[in-house]
Amino acid sequence: MKKAVAVLAVSALGMFAGQAMAQQQSPWLVRARVVNLAPADNSDQVGGVGATDRLSVSKKTIPEVDISYFFTPNIAAELVLTYPQKHDVYLDGTNVGSFKHLPPTLLLQYHFTPASQFSPYVGAGVNYTRISSVNLLGGAGSLENSSVGLALQAGVDFKLDKNWSLNLDIKKVQIRSDLMVNGVKASALQVDPLMVGVGLGYRF
Repeated sequence: MKKAVAVLAVSALGMFAGQAMAQQQSPWLVRARVVNLAPADNSDQVGGVGATDRLSVSKKTIPEVDISYFFTPNIAAELVLTYPQKHDVYLDGTNVGSFKHLPPTLLLQYHFTPASQFSPYVGAGVNYTRISSVNLLGGAGSLENSSVGLALQAGVDFKLDKNWSLNLDIKKVQIRSDLMVNGVKASALQVDPLMVGVGLGYRF
């Protein structure tokens, strides 16, 4: 009987010690990714500028840094950051200019198996894109200064040790802006990129 009580006591102490160690883990996780940004190119047809085709935006590989905070082992918030990215714009296969965009995104995530080496997650949130340095159609074209849209995410972390992990992440982000030509709306530019990234994460 005494042996059984002793075993139970040791097991309980081990469980509480494990919980305490888990609680001591920092809630902060920082990742650095290389991301391929592939626009959907679902823009409306352009009228009034001598072409009937749709606008398209160049693909791009960009650096990305995100900062996550874990409210619980399963629930986290992630802020995705980069620097202003320049994109070429095409109309009927012809380069008609460029613009820059800065697209910070805030996501709420659910991590399914945070204690496992293989830890998948999903997320949803909002994207705010700041559009600048617009130079389209020889100066005749302009875009709205900003875009607000939804963002969806799925990914997985593969833990290398207590702090480091490999990360694969996929996001679909809504980025849209009206194209104005000489003050008149000529098209609705729908970038709506699919963003596929790989990188490293560090849990403090």
